[in-house]
Amino acid sequence: MESALTVKGQATIPKAIREHLRLKPGDRVKFFIHPDGSVVLLPKLGPWSLRGMIRARARAVTIAEMNRAVSEGAAGTGRTRRGVRPGARRGAGRK
Repeated sequence: MESALTVKGQATIPKAIREHLRLKPGDRVKFFIHPDGSVVLLPKLGPWSLRGMIRARARAVTIAEMNRAVSEGAAGTGRTRRGVRPGARRGAGRK
């Protein structure tokens, strides 16, 4: 597909491309120039486009569950990441 450039530097985006990108009048687009010289046009999406990406939890976490998790973390009895105790310094115990 191709489009002619106007004197003002504007081009019409072909209908098939507009439909593919779901572009409507007033929508904004972004242009990216790649190192190889190719140019990519993508629709500029607002924060509303993220709606529905994360599923809601089956049930809400209670305050008691949050307090228990905080207590366990502070006491060092909770789960740890990569086997490091909460609050442990790097290199502690090495000589």
